[in-house]
Amino acid sequence: MKPIWIVDDDQSIRFVLEKALMREDLPTRSFTNAREVMLALDAANDEDGPQILVSDIRMPGGSGLDLLTKVKEKHPGLPVIIMTAFSDLDSAVSAFQGGAFEYLPKPFDLPKAIELIRRAVEESQREEVAEERMAAAPEMLGQAPAMQDVFRAIGRLSQSNVTVMITGESGSGKELVARALHKHSPRANGPFVAINTAAIPKDLLESELFGHERGAFTGAQTMRRGRFEQAEGGTLFLDEIGDMPFDLQTRLLRVLSDGHFYRVGGHNGIKANVRVIAATHQDLEQRVKEGNFREDLFHRLNVIRLRLPALRERLEDIPMLARHFLQQSAKQLGVEPKRISDAALTRLTTFAFPGNVRQLENICHWLTVMAPAQLIEPKDLPPEVGSGAGESAVPRAQAAPAEALKVADGEAAAAAPSTITLAASAGPASWESGLEAEAMQLLVSGHHDVWDQLTKRFESKLILTALSNTRGRRIEAAQKLGIGRNTITRKIQELGLE
Repeated sequence: MKPIWIVDDDQSIRFVLEKALMREDLPTRSFTNAREVMLALDAANDEDGPQILVSDIRMPGGSGLDLLTKVKEKHPGLPVIIMTAFSDLDSAVSAFQGGAFEYLPKPFDLPKAIELIRRAVEESQREEVAEERMAAAPEMLGQAPAMQDVFRAIGRLSQSNVTVMITGESGSGKELVARALHKHSPRANGPFVAINTAAIPKDLLESELFGHERGAFTGAQTMRRGRFEQAEGGTLFLDEIGDMPFDLQTRLLRVLSDGHFYRVGGHNGIKANVRVIAATHQDLEQRVKEGNFREDLFHRLNVIRLRLPALRERLEDIPMLARHFLQQSAKQLGVEPKRISDAALTRLTTFAFPGNVRQLENICHWLTVMAPAQLIEPKDLPPEVGSGAGESAVPRAQAAPAEALKVADGEAAAAAPSTITLAASAGPASWESGLEAEAMQLLVSGHHDVWDQLTKRFESKLILTALSNTRGRRIEAAQKLGIGRNTITRKIQELGLE
């Protein structure tokens, strides 16, 4: 392991830290001023450089904050702990703004100081491994089996021009998959043009897709090329295709059928050399049954269907994605990337992420701005995560051991969904084994929505029981459950418990 560098003009501080760290089998190297450190850093290679840097804030020949700034310019990933006997707010704010790992006021408790240094070492080592993985990461991240299936599908489709339908919840990354399909296709040198059909008013969507001739309607002062023409020789991505107006579906079907279209107000057919990739979060089969989506267009689009998993189906990818988004947000904002602790990652992996990957990206952006220290702890997570809103069923049940889940064996074996009931007398082993048996039953039966099924049933029963206990008073029920008032109202609506 690389040494811990200690910078302090006070010999007694250096001596105490050196001896304490030696007892912890942590190698050290000491300096008396900032200039010595910068010379040593310039001469050091990757092997003999510091693992972390512990620096005093006030020293002759240069302050610790100046040293922090210089170190971060050359070694942005190096954790720096700032020590000072002047425990004022300005010093703390300056240290954090400069990218310090932590702020340690003097006089400090030696065991706590060593604990902080060891935590910084562990985070540094973990980040080194994470950075190595990130350096080798592809444009799409995911180690979960469900994502590996998506990657394999993209590989199989790499030399094809076939129409693809991408399905998945909002925020799961459908456009990213579409871009990957384009990038690895024979049309990679052509344009990639995306349009969200749900975000454009019906009156403008036709012109957006197919363009218009001059004078075709009021305000059409010049001829305009539509997205089909803009995507010539490349790929057109039609996002949220399920929201396309019915009359426009007919025009789209004609383009997909014979490869020709007309601009609005035009009389000359235009040949379209475009690969179409569509995406939706809706159940198009149900939309067809309801008469809201053309069946012939559905079959024309649904040549190859690629299902993108929700983030709650690939929880093992959350640590990698979180670190990636923290790095990305820091780069966009021009600040030092924050690190995230194992405890905070564990909390994130118990959150259901109704907004999927997009929500995780937004949370990481929020943390980059709002987290007070360089190391993100569970208490730093935003309210919707910290309060438990949207959490999975199992962690919530474990947080309240006084009540336990119990699944009747006869019900688990029945064809109809079994009922989850609360039994105050049942011990932890009974509901955990029952939940395991129920999950196994559904998995063996070939279900692909086990998480949703069990989570909804658990949350429904828990909320109804709390409302029964409070005689329907929602605010009181929310307080007893440990969730917010808005959360319980939203859950009641989502679960149909009105």
